[in-house]
Amino acid sequence: MLKMLLDAGGGIVVTNDGNAILRELDLAHPAAKSMIELSRTQDEEVGDGTTSVIVLAGEMLHVAEAFIDKNYHPTVICRAYNKALEDAIAVLDKIAMSIDVKDRSTVLGLVKSCIGTKFTSQFGDLIADLAIDATTTVGVDLGQGLREVDIKKYIKVEKVPGGQLEDSKVLKGVMINKDVIAPGKMRRKIVNPRIILLDCPLEYKKGENQTNAELVKEEDWGVLLKMEEEYIESICMQILKFKPDLVITEKGLSDLACHYLSKAGVSAIRRLRKTDNNRIAKACGAVIVNRPDELQESDVGTGAGLFEVKKIGDEFFAFIVDCKDPKACTVLLRGPSKDLLNEVERNLQDAMCVARNIIKNPKLVPGGGATELTVSATLKQKSSSIEGIEKWPYEAAAVAFEAIPRTLAQNCGVNVIRTMTALQGKHANGENAWMGIDGNTGAITDMKERKIWDAYNVKAQTFKTAIEAACMLLRIDDIVSGIKKKQAPGAGQAPSKPKIEEEGDADNEQILPE
Repeated sequence: MLKMLLDAGGGIVVTNDGNAILRELDLAHPAAKSMIELSRTQDEEVGDGTTSVIVLAGEMLHVAEAFIDKNYHPTVICRAYNKALEDAIAVLDKIAMSIDVKDRSTVLGLVKSCIGTKFTSQFGDLIADLAIDATTTVGVDLGQGLREVDIKKYIKVEKVPGGQLEDSKVLKGVMINKDVIAPGKMRRKIVNPRIILLDCPLEYKKGENQTNAELVKEEDWGVLLKMEEEYIESICMQILKFKPDLVITEKGLSDLACHYLSKAGVSAIRRLRKTDNNRIAKACGAVIVNRPDELQESDVGTGAGLFEVKKIGDEFFAFIVDCKDPKACTVLLRGPSKDLLNEVERNLQDAMCVARNIIKNPKLVPGGGATELTVSATLKQKSSSIEGIEKWPYEAAAVAFEAIPRTLAQNCGVNVIRTMTALQGKHANGENAWMGIDGNTGAITDMKERKIWDAYNVKAQTFKTAIEAACMLLRIDDIVSGIKKKQAPGAGQAPSKPKIEEEGDADNEQILPE
């Protein structure tokens, strides 16, 4: 299901990405705040399973409540939970199966099952394809079979309202929301451009502090201006020595420099974001140069196949595409409305994270609640062999894992109790670890056949985060609020009823008037 949020700025967010929802909440409850942190951690670590973490941690605390009422000591419960966590990870290791990252169809199935719960599942393969293309492009081999995929740095998602979702694509290169400086004079389409990236202004530097120059003769004035011009000319000549077709700088570019460059037939783009510049460098193999005097032939990027400025909607975009072996890319998303694009972007983010996880650690576990049920069944069996008081919380932890498949069943609108009993029966002997719920129909199916998978490290991270957080919250026995209560004026020192503090007092945020 989707949620519609009104955020602090009065904007609207439509999403069902757990983290995106929890980010918007502003809670005064300290324990709830730390729960929200969980989903954020999960989002940053593995990028998926943000909702599951909250559900699982909540369930763990819920089952612990009964023991607290019976005067069990929290440390005992925590000990049992940690034992349960170790065993759960062991079960994961046992049922995980390795896959070949090169096999596109397997990876596609996995990414698809990850975004199956999301809004874009209607466009199914489209988003999954985009995500896999993007992540395989920017993957860097670290050696020893490890791959590092930096999604934040090297994959840029450009959202352009208009057009259809089907027009979205992964560019083999970079696109930026800029036009060349002098559109009439400079070329807007260059095949196999030589690209120079600069990190310095091509204009005359102003002094840091105020300087006074006394000019005695009026010729001096001319000399002064001439010096400025010559300085800029010399910089431009240093650049033009390398016969570039495209000069991109992060800083300003004066009219004069622009004139020299366009005279030489070089297109120029100025005031580019640093991050974009890094991406272009990665895509076409250029090196970003800080001073024009230090340019070398090796700094010129020749990896791009085409530079072109296109008009999309009502803005101009510069494309640097058809790169040879690019290490950065841009995902171009088109769609009817801004809200929709934002949601698609969040889903794409999740999908890319899943693709990244698979590339980093190519192991799978079954989705659809099957993993949790297997873990639960195994832990239930093991609980009988545990001595002493810890046995009961351990067993409760086992039951808590069933929260995930139960929620799944609720979301499909089937008879929850019947489905759960049937599933528990199937899993009780621990034979077929692959029985789970098909999220669309609510039928009990074999996850292997339906190709419903989860990445191993997402599941492992979910379990770890949830249980450790539950333990942390269980150990809290008291909350001491260090906030002075505001007294009503004129009340004097009369003992006032303790005021329930609102979020406003917690951190004096400007809360918009209702």
